[in-house]
Amino acid sequence: MTDTIKDAAERLERWITQDALPLWQRLGLSPQHGGHYEALNADGGIDLASNIRVRVQARQAFSLAFSHYRSWCDGEAMARQLMRFVHDRTAHPSAGGGFTHLMSPDFDIIDDKQDLYDHAFFLLAYAWCYRAFGDAAYLEGAERLIAHLDQRFGSVHGGWIEGDYEYPWRRQNPHMHLFEAMMALYEASGEARWLARAGEIFALFQTRFFDPERAVLFEFFEEDWQLKHTPEQAPVEPGHMFEWVWLLDWYHRLTGHPVAVYTEALYRKGLEIGLVPSGLVLDEVLLDGTPLKQTRRSWGLTELIKGSLVRAREGDPEAEARAVKAIDDLFTYYLTAATPGAHVDQRGANDEVTMDKAPASTLYHLVVLAAEVSDYARAR
Repeated sequence: MTDTIKDAAERLERWITQDALPLWQRLGLSPQHGGHYEALNADGGIDLASNIRVRVQARQAFSLAFSHYRSWCDGEAMARQLMRFVHDRTAHPSAGGGFTHLMSPDFDIIDDKQDLYDHAFFLLAYAWCYRAFGDAAYLEGAERLIAHLDQRFGSVHGGWIEGDYEYPWRRQNPHMHLFEAMMALYEASGEARWLARAGEIFALFQTRFFDPERAVLFEFFEEDWQLKHTPEQAPVEPGHMFEWVWLLDWYHRLTGHPVAVYTEALYRKGLEIGLVPSGLVLDEVLLDGTPLKQTRRSWGLTELIKGSLVRAREGDPEAEARAVKAIDDLFTYYLTAATPGAHVDQRGANDEVTMDKAPASTLYHLVVLAAEVSDYARAR
């Protein structure tokens, strides 16, 4: 158990640098194909049976470039390899830009649809590969990709549609990650147009995603951004509410735009409706806190910690202690796999393990968390 945020930061950074990054760098890449596997099994072996999401390649390239930039590992060769792989093997064959969606366990494309959520992570990977390695080709790749998204998927109602397939609703989630990617591209390039694009998404958050009367973030919408369900029946993801707290604070630091009215409301409501007695975060609830799913994935807790650090900086007297406890909970419930550096992905109604695989994509959440906690502790 850790007593202070400094202890917690050091514990997390040790786990990332000494366990997680070495594990994924050693096992993650297929030596035959050059792409990244989907997950590790509970015994620490590679999951050779699962299909492989193309966006896993982007999220791992981001994680390695980000960690390389922080001097946590030598991630350049592997990050560059993953970006070469996606351009050579997963670029869409006929859309004129962008990437496909899903590969078989043998790294053959089995679903070539284009999905907006996937592409947010390619923009994020481009941003950090450019920032970490200084190669202008990555910034040019981001420019081509956003032009493709604007042309093919831009919506007259604002934002972008879900992709080139039939879908039952529009989601806030892809836009949340595009918000993140636009800010990362601005920080990497210094070009104001990326921050302006982030501002467009901030406006969608203000006018569509966030309900000020109920202090919640809604997830699913009609084509014109009207709420898909009645408010009482609409799914709410507390983890996303905490994630927006962190993202909005980042936007405030870049622009000076006041966001505390949103961050305080989202954080308090997220605590009220999202936490179970152990301190874990429910995956999906109604706005009164009734669980729609009894599961609690690891990433929800990472976002609670990040949101708590934002609120601690804003003067919440209990938020820092809440973050320290949540980091302990992260180690107790999720960073407890038999293989050092792997993790348990999901727990159930009684906090029991319901998914013991370690999806590669979760490393993205964990490296960002470790950096945020480390930076907060140093500033303190």
